[in-house]
Amino acid sequence: MTRIAIRVGHDDFDLGREYAALVADEADSGAVVAFVGRVRDLNLDRHIAVLELEHYPGMTEKALAKIADQAATRWPLTAVSIVHRVGPLHPSDQIVLVLTASAHRHAAYDANAFVMDYLKTEAPFWKRESDGQSSHWVDARDSDAEAMQRWLPDDTP
Repeated sequence: MTRIAIRVGHDDFDLGREYAALVADEADSGAVVAFVGRVRDLNLDRHIAVLELEHYPGMTEKALAKIADQAATRWPLTAVSIVHRVGPLHPSDQIVLVLTASAHRHAAYDANAFVMDYLKTEAPFWKRESDGQSSHWVDARDSDAEAMQRWLPDDTP
């Protein structure tokens, strides 16, 4: 049984603490892969002063849990942890953490990439960037949809 932990909120996270919580009281994981996403100061050549993330509480956690469940179904994972921040964030702030644990590294690596690709395309977050003068909503990127295609069955359009 894969242990799954999901947290969405305004508070920053500590990678060391999150890792310790993931592997506490278990010795089955020979590999833990961590991805930490941070806010960039540029996006498509535009300066970013603030990135505002909005979501629907309850709905977002359910969607993240579904993504983690899908990863646990595809790979032999011992644990998955997803921490995602919302609210106003500034360049260099941490925005997302995905930890995947498995007996072997390949499953942990692949599952981590899968979770991030699905987070970028399927998770119900809305992003608004501001340069300090004006703001705009961030559209979905074709590159994120293309990255997700590798996880779909060959017969999926």
